Amino acid sequence: MGTWTAGSVAGGVRAAPLSPPMEDPMTVRKIALTQTPWTGDKESMIARHEDWTRQAAAQGAEAICFQELFYGPYFGITQDTKYYSYAEPVPGPTTERFAALAKELGMVIVLPIYEEERPGIYYNTAVIVDADGTVLGKYRKHHLPHLPKFWEKFYFRPGNLGYPVFDTAIGKVGLYICYDRHFPEGWRELGLNGAEIVFNPNATAPGISNRNWELEQPAAALANEYFVAAANRVGAETNEYGDEAVKFYGSSYVVGPDGMFVGEWASSTEPELKIWEIDLDLIREVRDRWQFYRDRRPDSYVAVTAP
Repeated sequence: MGTWTAGSVAGGVRAAPLSPPMEDPMTVRKIALTQTPWTGDKESMIARHEDWTRQAAAQGAEAICFQELFYGPYFGITQDTKYYSYAEPVPGPTTERFAALAKELGMVIVLPIYEEERPGIYYNTAVIVDADGTVLGKYRKHHLPHLPKFWEKFYFRPGNLGYPVFDTAIGKVGLYICYDRHFPEGWRELGLNGAEIVFNPNATAPGISNRNWELEQPAAALANEYFVAAANRVGAETNEYGDEAVKFYGSSYVVGPDGMFVGEWASSTEPELKIWEIDLDLIREVRDRWQFYRDRRPDSYVAVTAP
């Protein structure tokens, strides 16, 4: 699985790279992503992520994002009502537990959970908690696959909260979840709403999605000129599904507003807590060079918003 080098384009032609930005310590942020297999029970998953959050804070991370539906298995593999029991309200026990941890550590935390609005009304949700422990809000996944081993319409209603961007201790943060990433319209909504960093938790398995994984988030980051931090589940959940399990490929990464990967990807096979350093000043540099927001033509985009 390759990575791209700064300044390279198809055919070997090299574009002029952006000049290295002068780092302003006020705009440099450390962000963490996690990826792990299903341990077999909810409590141990939560405990593992609590421990990783503490480790990340000890290494200077100011924010952390977990994988999609982080405290359970990826139950879209089957259609079984028993998994409805993993849903909980927001705020609720998991949100409150990590809000206390965020306040203790002074970290922004993104919690992808199975949300119950009321009995029978469930969403695939990411909650964002600020560094002072305040629950700032949530995003509900808009685009739901209904494909073999990704039977999400059995478990979730489509998101109905728009594409909010939250003012946090690390900057303006947007959220987008897994299958959402195939739809460029939501990425653009987040950019228009002021996002500087978009966290994108995933449960993505091998196949044709491998190439999409390499392309989609860098393309979205470049087109919208912000950072994207994409966390993915890793490993096969054979302890839950046996031979029916899919093998998630990890490879969590961060990409900058210039479309270039920041540092190295996480492992494609192993559990990992990984930290990246980003400089938000790069957003201004890229936007001054490529005036996409100035040159876009919403008056001409008729079919995009047609039902």
